[in-house]
Amino acid sequence: MAEPGTLTQPTSKKGVSRFVSVNAAPAPAPAVPPRPQGDLTRASVEEIAQAVRTTWPTKSADNRWNRSRGARDLLQHLSQFPGETWQERWEASGFNQGGNPVSVLRSAPRERSQIGTGAACLLCLRIIQPSLEAFRSNTFLYYGQRFLAAQNDPLLEKFWAETQATPVNPIHHGTALFDIAVALTTQGIALADLTPEAFLHYAWECRRQGLVLGARGAGSRFPGHLAWQVLHTMDHFPSHGPATLKAALLNGRSTVEELVDRYKIRNTGVRHLLVAYLERRKPEMDYSTLDNLSRHLANNFWATIEQLAPDQPDLRIDGELYQRWRDRVAIRVDGKGQRDFDPILRAVRAFYADLQAWAAAEPEQWAIWVAPCPISDAEVRGYGIRKRRVKERMDDRTRQRQPLLNTLLEHLENRYGHLRDLLTQAADMAGGQTVTLEDHTYQRLWSRVDERRVRLGGLANVRVLDLESGRHINVTHAEDAAFWEWAIVEVLRHSGVRIEEALELTHLSIRQYQRPNGEVIALLVVAPSKSDRERVIPMSAELFTVVAAIVRRHTTGGQTIPLLPRYDPKERQSSAPMPFLFQRKIGTKHEVMSDTTVVNMLKRHCVELAEQHPGFLATSFTPHDFRRLLATELVNSGLPIHIGAALLGHLNLQTTRGYVAVFNEDVVRHYQGFLDRRRQARPTDEYRPVTEPEWLGFEEHFDQRKVELGGCARPYSTPCQHEHACLRCPMININPKMLPRLDEIEVDLLARQARAEAEGWLGEIEGIDLTLSFLRQKRDQTRRLARIAPVDLGIPGIAPRSAARRE
Repeated sequence: MAEPGTLTQPTSKKGVSRFVSVNAAPAPAPAVPPRPQGDLTRASVEEIAQAVRTTWPTKSADNRWNRSRGARDLLQHLSQFPGETWQERWEASGFNQGGNPVSVLRSAPRERSQIGTGAACLLCLRIIQPSLEAFRSNTFLYYGQRFLAAQNDPLLEKFWAETQATPVNPIHHGTALFDIAVALTTQGIALADLTPEAFLHYAWECRRQGLVLGARGAGSRFPGHLAWQVLHTMDHFPSHGPATLKAALLNGRSTVEELVDRYKIRNTGVRHLLVAYLERRKPEMDYSTLDNLSRHLANNFWATIEQLAPDQPDLRIDGELYQRWRDRVAIRVDGKGQRDFDPILRAVRAFYADLQAWAAAEPEQWAIWVAPCPISDAEVRGYGIRKRRVKERMDDRTRQRQPLLNTLLEHLENRYGHLRDLLTQAADMAGGQTVTLEDHTYQRLWSRVDERRVRLGGLANVRVLDLESGRHINVTHAEDAAFWEWAIVEVLRHSGVRIEEALELTHLSIRQYQRPNGEVIALLVVAPSKSDRERVIPMSAELFTVVAAIVRRHTTGGQTIPLLPRYDPKERQSSAPMPFLFQRKIGTKHEVMSDTTVVNMLKRHCVELAEQHPGFLATSFTPHDFRRLLATELVNSGLPIHIGAALLGHLNLQTTRGYVAVFNEDVVRHYQGFLDRRRQARPTDEYRPVTEPEWLGFEEHFDQRKVELGGCARPYSTPCQHEHACLRCPMININPKMLPRLDEIEVDLLARQARAEAEGWLGEIEGIDLTLSFLRQKRDQTRRLARIAPVDLGIPGIAPRSAARRE
């Protein structure tokens, strides 16, 4: 059991929470408690009733008589309990416990509201300091405004002014004031005494008890995001501290000692050894690798050894103990077999080898721990075989998902299009009106909350009722989520970037190269990630369309993309504020999407598709599946493998070959052919400066790629490998202006097909059918692109050469 005032760290299904473990306590009792109307803790009932009438002299949501009468009734009830102060009587009455609202004293609705209002007045005057559970067991309307009027606190009034100036829906302004008022009331302090630690205590307690406003019982949300932001902006919280509540809550990097001490190692000598070893290895690896290594050595290795043999004194492990340890490590916590425990074996083996090597140079520190490695060479020798088994599983995974890809893409695109059209049509409807869209009839909903949002100067969410299923849909939120789900999948499948690389794309990642003839080539700069290498990839028409849609969504109405820090859960640190593309506004704050959000989204849609498509019953997609599918498509479409490796950010061609799963023989054939041509054509002085004719040839290459139907996307300096059969070629990008020409070609092919059927030319029929299938596929693809209007990405223009020369 935790001590009172101590917050325990919540845990997820996978173990440690991503939120920081805190022992934040409420603010200490101030030397001079806030008393806006003087010390009334021992005053008579009539004196307090007079103070209530004086503090709120004007009519608002309730009149003066209700306030004073409700306060008098509650005080008369409390006077029956022992105590010298009203606080002591309050605690003796049982009202300071959760689940016991003051409204139980009355039965009539009006009288229940009256006594609740009186209780709120007593709390605002600081006569009673309730616990958080007791406060949230009651319903106090307009408590923030009532608390503000009673305090006579210039700092609190400044906070309210700063909050109202924050450009969010005005309904969130009242929520921020409510959070501050509750934190000050339950902790018995003024705003000047509210520290970041005290506010964190309030946030954690609300989360732990499921008391977040608007999400009671959720137990997974924090309150006070806007309040924290305003307090930081007005310099009430330290300027060098976290700018957002989320940044204050998320885990930072742990020290090496903290990484090792997570596993409660009893042998102090081994503990010091592991700390020293990890400190020595720390400069050569990133934080996530260090975290994994500490887990392998401290938890999977030594902590398990101590469980099996508590008295084990050193690293000299006999064969019997090693075999028991290996059997234990091969079983996961959930009882299933460990599919891949080679990383554990390699980490332990490297640990022993490093100690032996370092002991020669620094015997005073390492020699005492040198011991024979219990892992034999034979066990490591099978690593290559096990890697091949992993490769086979990955290949099979790719083969299973390739035929399902188009179904998933069509589902996401249709869902987004349906919700977008529904939002457009329902936004201008009045409450109760209906609209029919794709055989579904929806009725616009309107409530008092919507009226309040509009009355406060904001916009009401578009909510509808599906008359067929009876399901309520918040179309505003659903359309926004559907757009980002569609956008992230499209970016992943067209670019082949890793999920962390996709989420790190910013407005600055969009570059362009403009040729002298005015043609602009769009480029996407991918920040260093796994291979720690920045790379630039050309954007296809479809990828550019998606990126343009993302930028247009952010910049609608002349806005700019907000600058946000992104928290990296693997490296446990936040980036500098950047205009990230994959950010969403949730409530009062903008947040960069997380990889967990994307994984859960894909899993959810695969479950939905399984109802209509049996292929999804035992299959789901992950973000990395799109990378493997793109690699397979690129290489088997004739793209030289070294170019594919550069686009995917692979340092080793073998890695790229490992991604290709469907037609492995084509990979070998294309790669070997490319190497032969390269050896014959490439001069020995290939790294000399580029000459003017060579540069002109490079530019002319792009002109040579222009064909009747559009542009060819084949790599530079490569001939057409498909004998100019453009309709069948995956490299062709159809110009939307040529859609009528496709229709003409289709008519001609149908005529040829009819003649072939009449003459019995079976081979000709097969070829025409194949060409028709490619034609229709490319026409549908081009029509989808043509529906999206061009958008200005805000890329700075290129200065004239004369101006550049003057600078």
